[in-house]
Amino acid sequence: MSSDPTADPMFQREQDFGDAPTEIRETDHYQHEYVHDFVERWDDLIDWDGRAASEGSFFIDVLKRYGCKTVIDAACGTGFHSVQLLRAGFEVASVDGSPQMLSKAFDNARDRGFILKTVHTDWRWLTRDMVGRYDAIICLGNSFTHIFNEHDRRRALAEFYSMLKHDGILILDQRNYDALLDGKSGGPSHKYYYCGDGVTAEPEHIDEGLARFRYQFSDDGSVYHLNMFPLRKSYVHDLMHQVGFQKVTTYGDFQSSYREQDPDFFINVAEKSYLLEDADEEGEAAKDDSGYSPAVKTAQNYYNSDDADNFYSRLWGGEDIHIGLYQSDDEPVLGASHRTVARMGELAADQLGAQAKVLDIGGGYGGSARYLAEHYGAHVVSLNLSEVQNQRARRQTAERGLDDRVDIVDGDFENIPYADASFDVVWSQDAILHSGNRTRVLDEAVRVLKPGGLFVFTDPMMADGCPSDVLQPVLDRIQLETMGSPGFYRKELTRRGLTERVFEDHTQQVPRHYGGIKRELAAREAELDGHISQTYIANMKKGLQHWVDAGNAGHLAWGIMVFEK
Repeated sequence: MSSDPTADPMFQREQDFGDAPTEIRETDHYQHEYVHDFVERWDDLIDWDGRAASEGSFFIDVLKRYGCKTVIDAACGTGFHSVQLLRAGFEVASVDGSPQMLSKAFDNARDRGFILKTVHTDWRWLTRDMVGRYDAIICLGNSFTHIFNEHDRRRALAEFYSMLKHDGILILDQRNYDALLDGKSGGPSHKYYYCGDGVTAEPEHIDEGLARFRYQFSDDGSVYHLNMFPLRKSYVHDLMHQVGFQKVTTYGDFQSSYREQDPDFFINVAEKSYLLEDADEEGEAAKDDSGYSPAVKTAQNYYNSDDADNFYSRLWGGEDIHIGLYQSDDEPVLGASHRTVARMGELAADQLGAQAKVLDIGGGYGGSARYLAEHYGAHVVSLNLSEVQNQRARRQTAERGLDDRVDIVDGDFENIPYADASFDVVWSQDAILHSGNRTRVLDEAVRVLKPGGLFVFTDPMMADGCPSDVLQPVLDRIQLETMGSPGFYRKELTRRGLTERVFEDHTQQVPRHYGGIKRELAAREAELDGHISQTYIANMKKGLQHWVDAGNAGHLAWGIMVFEK
């Protein structure tokens, strides 16, 4: 160690990234990035008043909702959140790995009438340097992305987990690196986080291993940089689950409903409290005794109901339950739905045949499974969560003499009960939207697909570029918070190693389909009396109109997607 005091980061005034700045990908380098002059300008970047106005009471409300009283501010920086929490009555320990930041935080708090309890430590050794257990840990300001080594990330999260009481929570935020890496965002909007008018914070370099941000202050032209690791949202969720957190809820810029590419920041709220089963990736509550997550259980209860069974079997033909490819507005749904199945089969024909094994996830009444067995000779498993639908599917399959080639299985596509690489084709029609954890469904679909196999599916989606709030009537109808989009499926399946073969865009069929169903329902309402409740019919009419309106407004997307493993 040098005896020169200016070698200590505490005394450095200029950043040093060497001759190859984008090659600096080391966790501990952050101490040399937060040099004295940069720390002195940090509050210009944050703008305490602007930040307080933009985030409001979000974090305070979350902490109070979980009954928290004691909090570790694990990346306190210049003290903004520590002061906010002290002002709200919480007991706070202010932690940072940068002595410059801690010194500035202490001064800022003192100027506002508070004395911080500061701890200079590294997250990887939190339990060594601190005692006691806390109700909550907050790690904000994109700070977790300073860790470049995966082992260190796991270690830090494990230390956080250990410092929490049995029912404690971790609130950890991160930039929306998914949008940056996928070219869906040019940088922060300054709407919520970095609110200072006299400073810009923009990405200068981005790849899967480095996000280098450039900070420039307009008053004197000074420029600083931070090198950070671009954390994808799903990766952070996986790490949190792996160290023991069971339920993770993610907000986009303080909102529970958002399009993946829109937020500047994600805020992850991870719960330590023990649940009987693991929570799912998207923040759903624990599974119940059935083994199904709440979103799947909601869909199961709906499709098992007498109203739903009578509606779909009588108005949709009892063979298929999905959007059709219509040749005219007045074409019956059964023929149009069958045309969808036939077209999907044509697009996957090279993987279909007498030796092919096909898995239909969300198979409904088994119509597609029977078609593939009869037309191509394939062996098909129809995996479906509704026992009521499955009873009808088994009866129809037996009547057609297809028991030897079609299996109707009660099950959940978030937990497919088959081994890896079991199927030549994974098939799905308008079912994945019912999952509150679509990434889990895709993981499972890819897992059971053989190399060279095809994933062919349709799903009602929001259009790429759709405003985040316009689909609320549709979402309320299907009791979900979000929908997928073509861009979402492309990104997630490509990341899992699949190659897109085709996306046949048939979005125009959405309002045509749901409008036709609504007209059919109105025309046959008297006939359905006694089979379907008036409440169900009234709600269905409203729900169908929401689909029609959203489709005509260009807010929805639908078509046939084919990906090859």
